Amino acid sequence: MAHTGTGYFDRKGNFYKNARDATVSDLAAMLGKIGDGESLAPGIANMLLERRADIEQLFAEHDRMLEEEAVLKAARVTQAGDNIAQLPSRPAH
Repeated sequence: MAHTGTGYFDRKGNFYKNARDATVSDLAAMLGKIGDGESLAPGIANMLLERRADIEQLFAEHDRMLEEEAVLKAARVTQAGDNIAQLPSRPAH
């Protein structure tokens, strides 16, 4: 007897039986061909998905460091502006 089921499609329109496989396909496509011969992208895509929480934490820490870096850079520019003095103009001869 016929029955219904759920399927998932990657961004290229390829059908997969589960969401994980569709997501891995999309990640591999984003990575492109890696290495000689068969691409290493599918294996790397699987690893990225498996390590997702660690990767998201790493990116969150990276974003915080970039924010801190921007604040420090802005502070240095402000401090440097306080150290600049205008020289008195010389009278024309």
